[in-house]
Amino acid sequence: MTDCTIVIASYNRRPLLDATLAKLREVPEAPPVVVVDDGSTDGTADMVRERWPNVQVVALPENHGAAARNAGVRAARTRYVAFCDDDCWWRSGGIARAVALLDAHPGVALLNARVVVHDDERVDEACAQMEASPLPKRTACPGSAIVSFMAGASVVRRDAFLSVGGYHERYHIGAEEPLAALDLLAQGWEMIYVNDLVVHHYPCTGGRVPERRRRMVLRNRLWTAWLRRSARGAWRATVALARQARRDRVARGALLDAMRGLPWILRERRPVDARVEALLDTLPYPPV
Repeated sequence: MTDCTIVIASYNRRPLLDATLAKLREVPEAPPVVVVDDGSTDGTADMVRERWPNVQVVALPENHGAAARNAGVRAARTRYVAFCDDDCWWRSGGIARAVALLDAHPGVALLNARVVVHDDERVDEACAQMEASPLPKRTACPGSAIVSFMAGASVVRRDAFLSVGGYHERYHIGAEEPLAALDLLAQGWEMIYVNDLVVHHYPCTGGRVPERRRRMVLRNRLWTAWLRRSARGAWRATVALARQARRDRVARGALLDAMRGLPWILRERRPVDARVEALLDTLPYPPV
């Protein structure tokens, strides 16, 4: 058994989760698996207990979105945690490879895998951006330095993840990663995209409302800019969304939602240092 736990958060997608657990059973490293039932009403927790007795279940009374993963990380007893969504699975050998890399490179907090989509294994666009990252790298770990990551395709040091508080409870879901990523960078950690770690993704859109999801993504990106960017960076992000809101109803809603959060944002604002801010300015596209 490897020193890494797979954590999956799932909400009302029992058949999909069942199929994913079957795929993960084939992973030769036989990592322990924790499923966080994020307030499901379709019998998800009971299904896992009945069909997958070796899988640990953490049943939450209500839906927490991305922050449900925090409960799974707290339940893990290994040094490392591999996140996996209920429509994803890790390719054989990837978990062991990630553990070996993190063991060998103690300054790295997180590794992001290459995500391949559907049977044709199209590489996710976000992975192409990460692979082409121009950021400087202090570690000898193979791969590209990154300033954010994909929640369902990453392996992280458990203690490092918990030290930054995991995913923010207020974000629910959508662009929840950049805030945790910036906090890891601010602590001096590095994050690396590694092309030979592979996660298979078969996206399931059932039950999602695309406009609602996009509205939360835009809101959360602005919240992250307000919480962690310099005054200049936060202002630029605000102006960008305000311009978009002139012609985009979803962006207008996101801007209003973000503004409603200003009281707690002002209480929690903690800008990153100049070193991390400079990394963000290096990128040809705004990460937050």
